[in-house]
Amino acid sequence: MTDATHPSVAETRAARRVTLRHIADSAFLIIVIYLVMAVVYVAVQPSALSAYSIESLFNNSLPLMLAAAGATFVILQGGFDLSVAGTISLVNVVIATTPMEGPGGALALLALAVALGMAVGAINGIIVAYLRIQAIAATLATMIICQGIALLILKAPGGMVSDFMVYELTASLTDRVPYALVIAALGVVFWTIYSRTDAGRNLLAVGQDRKAAALSGINVQRTEFFSFVWAGAFYALAAYMLAAQTSTGNPSAGEPFLLLTFAAVALGGTAFGGGRGGVTASLFGAATLMLMQKVLFAMGVSSFYTGVIQGMIMITAVLFSAAVHHAASNRRGA
Repeated sequence: MTDATHPSVAETRAARRVTLRHIADSAFLIIVIYLVMAVVYVAVQPSALSAYSIESLFNNSLPLMLAAAGATFVILQGGFDLSVAGTISLVNVVIATTPMEGPGGALALLALAVALGMAVGAINGIIVAYLRIQAIAATLATMIICQGIALLILKAPGGMVSDFMVYELTASLTDRVPYALVIAALGVVFWTIYSRTDAGRNLLAVGQDRKAAALSGINVQRTEFFSFVWAGAFYALAAYMLAAQTSTGNPSAGEPFLLLTFAAVALGGTAFGGGRGGVTASLFGAATLMLMQKVLFAMGVSSFYTGVIQGMIMITAVLFSAAVHHAASNRRGA
């Protein structure tokens, strides 16, 4: 057996570094956790694989998945966005109080929702990126304003969502492929393409080292601004799908998303300091949180313990991801 048939020590170390980096910086870990949770769910819930259960699972998960995807854009560049709750509430009541029937009406409402979400994101971006106001303070103010406007539009849960949105957008493409799953898959495709563009690479570069990114010619302010705009667009999509699922509007619709959104991002392994992670991982993080709730309910676990168990699993996942990333960084340094 010659030496040529064996990988060199350098090649072996390089392969290990690539593997560690893949585990730390991609959605690998959260996908594994999701698959494990899915196996447990099938084991404890006999009807888990029925068409209705699959459709219900993805429909319930999609709004949080979209909200977490939006927050990820801001977090990747080292920022923070609390306006998710206000944006979802505002867009939700606008949809419920602007009834438009049929596919054309649903498309018009989608355009209106995304435009409104991007407008809120643009306001955040201008205040944070160009006026240099602290992100937490700025987006907290935006959240409060949006929730106030939502209450002015609709003082209590109500309004009306078109039958097309309620029955078609929450249905399935085939017996076991819900539209919600298709939309989530499109989100993965979008991030896969976006992360390979200059804008996507700039987003990560700014999050890793803002000063170094600026010195390398990256327009840091523009990158920061558009991260908030993308976030607003995804929050609007979350509100749009939430309206379709609930068939009504609620000025408090966004409140449950405030903590769950960041929990999903953390569970996906995206670093809150910026520069590491991705939208795909956050999508799976949100899906895992929702699946976890269904597993615990199917196992008869009291709702009092649901948050505790979710928190423990989230901390374990984040610590493991951080440990693997640290090991990968040490090996790259070596």
